[in-house]
Amino acid sequence: MIAADFFALPPSLAPFAAHFPADVAPWEWLKRIGASLAALPAPVARAVPPGVHIEGAAWIDASVKLPPYATIIGPAWIGANTEIRPGAFIRGNVIVGEGCVLGNACEFKNCVLLDRVQVPHFSYVGDSILGNGAHLGAGVILSNLRLDQKPISVRLPTGSHETGLRKFGAILGDKAEVGCNAVLNPGSVLGKRALVMPTTAFGGYLPAGTIARIRGVVSQFPRRD
Repeated sequence: MIAADFFALPPSLAPFAAHFPADVAPWEWLKRIGASLAALPAPVARAVPPGVHIEGAAWIDASVKLPPYATIIGPAWIGANTEIRPGAFIRGNVIVGEGCVLGNACEFKNCVLLDRVQVPHFSYVGDSILGNGAHLGAGVILSNLRLDQKPISVRLPTGSHETGLRKFGAILGDKAEVGCNAVLNPGSVLGKRALVMPTTAFGGYLPAGTIARIRGVVSQFPRRD
């Protein structure tokens, strides 16, 4: 299982290509976010609304739509034509591609959002990678810490794989979607165009093109590329 099975780094994030190879396990990207941001040249300051609070290094494209109020704690890279909505909390080591939505009252920490990711309302995205076109419904939580705080392993059909990470939320492949008020347990992995139904608590691996329903029922559905 490698990152290329789930997503490809888009051209908008070309400055990070050396840090996010396609042939490593996708969760290995989480370990490289901080170093990839530290390797960038100093950001160019841009005008922000009075209610937007920025600390630390923040690379914010001039086309990014900023709200009346939000908090951005660097390092953070926000790509072109992305919309940040009121009350968003970007809490360090965050990389966002083009055309994304970082919604109202959502929190983002140590994560990568590739192009066209939508997280529009009341979600937590910590220690996670969201593929191109991925979408989280309102109130989705990507839980990133076990209750016993032990290192997180990934449960795959081939067995359990240790990640070496104490904090690890979820991997979402391209166009994967999670329905409203669902919770993904630490170390969840969703293939391309995999779907988790609303209010479902899901953990483990969901193959590409399948649906996870409440009570753990998984079904196939036609792929839409």
